[in-house]
Amino acid sequence: MRRQAPGRVVARATAVLALALAMATGTTGLVAGPAAHAQPVTEGTFAFSGDEGDWISNGGSYAYGTASQDRMSVTGSTDNRVVSVAVDGVNGDWWHLDLSAPEGRRLTAGTYTDATRHPFNEAGPGLSLSGNGRGCNTLTGSFTIAALEFGPQGYVKTLDATFEQHCEGGATAARGEIHVTNPAPPAELGLGLAVALDGTANTLNGKAVLHGTVSCDKPVRVDVAGEVTQVKRQRLIRGSYATSVACAPGAPVAWTAAAVPSGDVPFQRGDVEVEARATATDPDYDRPVTVSETVAVHLTRG
Repeated sequence: MRRQAPGRVVARATAVLALALAMATGTTGLVAGPAAHAQPVTEGTFAFSGDEGDWISNGGSYAYGTASQDRMSVTGSTDNRVVSVAVDGVNGDWWHLDLSAPEGRRLTAGTYTDATRHPFNEAGPGLSLSGNGRGCNTLTGSFTIAALEFGPQGYVKTLDATFEQHCEGGATAARGEIHVTNPAPPAELGLGLAVALDGTANTLNGKAVLHGTVSCDKPVRVDVAGEVTQVKRQRLIRGSYATSVACAPGAPVAWTAAAVPSGDVPFQRGDVEVEARATATDPDYDRPVTVSETVAVHLTRG
């Protein structure tokens, strides 16, 4: 059950401006390390309250949960240093919480004292609770992580933590807790690439026509591209190629592409070196996966 803060102040210019600038410059929690994309929280609760005079809570108590249809999402940096939680309440409230380990360390279970405002914490631990138009210009605080389990690419499976935050060096504080439970992380995308050892040199347009297959363990669009190099009569012939195919788990999917010579000398019958790359975006982690191969291909006239 939510209890709204009494006498909610509409604006305090300095803090609101600082929060707006932080959001505009992307400094709301994902700067300290490479970030994965936000993932919805399957089961979670978020609650905090504050002393009278605390700027963030305004002395009120707040509670949200996925069971109450409040939306929650969690993001972990791929170096496992930062966890960020966003809450969108069904009543229109919105909050953002960042927890960060000191620079060069992974976030693990334990108590982190002397935390300062993330993402400006640098060598020490970082903390930031903001939302509903309110943010701290500077802050001090601490947090304790009882449980935290990461998966690949910053996936957050479990997070149980408590925190205490003081704005602008004040004695008053906001104190809260966050609990997140998600399913086991999906496997990362597996991608395969094969280049056939035979191809054709088109006598009409001078292109080198190549083919091969790609394989995947998730449905994805795969981009295949690369370069072809041939030496004929001490002349260097080079060209690039690109194509795209839809891949689904199961049997390998065929691809065909034509490399256009970059100069006025066409590709000819004989051996060529083929550099190939296959790239697809992992749908579960929203990150590109690339595999490559370099092979010798024999071209026949075509």
